[in-house]
Amino acid sequence: MKLQKGREVEESMYYIENGLYVFTEACHLKRGYCCQSGCRHCPYGFKKNKK
Repeated sequence: MKLQKGREVEESMYYIENGLYVFTEACHLKRGYCCQSGCRHCPYGFKKNKK
């Protein structure tokens, strides 16, 4: 099945793992800033402190 162009871009921005959306580095870069949530693929180097 061939995906539509818009759908290909959308799917490269995130994937679903264990029912949760995981945003890719490309998604974060498109946003343009760090949300400081400790995202797995954060290109800005933010690390969330573990308590």
